[in-house]
Amino acid sequence: MHEGAPGSCAPSWSSLRLEHLGKEFESLEGASYAAVRDITLEIMRGDFYCLLGPSGCGKSTVLNLIAGFEEPTAGRVVFECSSGAERRAVPITGPGTDRIMIFQDASAALFPWLNVRDNVRFGPSLQHADALATEAETSRYLRMVGLSEHTGKFPFELSGGMKQRLQIARSLVMHPEILLMDEPFAALDAITKRSLQIELSRIWAETHNTIVYITHDLIEALLLGTRVAVMTPGPAARIKREISVDLPRPRTPSSPGFVDAVQQLEELLRDDAHALLHT
Repeated sequence: MHEGAPGSCAPSWSSLRLEHLGKEFESLEGASYAAVRDITLEIMRGDFYCLLGPSGCGKSTVLNLIAGFEEPTAGRVVFECSSGAERRAVPITGPGTDRIMIFQDASAALFPWLNVRDNVRFGPSLQHADALATEAETSRYLRMVGLSEHTGKFPFELSGGMKQRLQIARSLVMHPEILLMDEPFAALDAITKRSLQIELSRIWAETHNTIVYITHDLIEALLLGTRVAVMTPGPAARIKREISVDLPRPRTPSSPGFVDAVQQLEELLRDDAHALLHT
């Protein structure tokens, strides 16, 4: 196995690997502290991979390291690539359009001076993509997220759920290898949140995109994920355990298999919750 230039194997990558990943920050007093330590994961192409843990455990730090927004202080993030019998690890050394982040605050992420259609077309236009192809793809993804009737509206005219759906369409039109989602539905009301969970599950099944999804809600992780990695509380958070979620879709919290999975996750989280209450 040898290393190559980042992004050189996009059509043939099989997994994203986090190898003994660590990240330290410096406090205002000048002391260093570890946000995450020795994170080792393999996210397979096509996974809907959920990182689950309490607030402050370093979930967003892990996502920023995958996105290339932060540099690790230990370990590395690599694409595992193959060409025939040859295998190589292609390191992530910075941001790229092969990894697109969808943020919790859609209002801050969208361009307020552009309408819905132009928000989606913005990325391809920067890449000088073919205008007719871009128009067709924009229409396709706006239909996919249910915004075809709102193309002329501006972000301030949209509800919170509609803004998040616009973020998703704007990301999909760029054909990223991986969608990175940082608690995108956390600020929404329960009804809108459930609706968007169903829509996101459908979109994932339709597009086969790889998704890395951050959440502190174990029900959400089980509704969406193919695999769930449970993180310990920070600082110096690590992966406590990973479980596979082999449940049919659409998933319902009342099904026996779902209830069993909830109990499994609750057992994993119980000791950490007890420790947090007594610190």
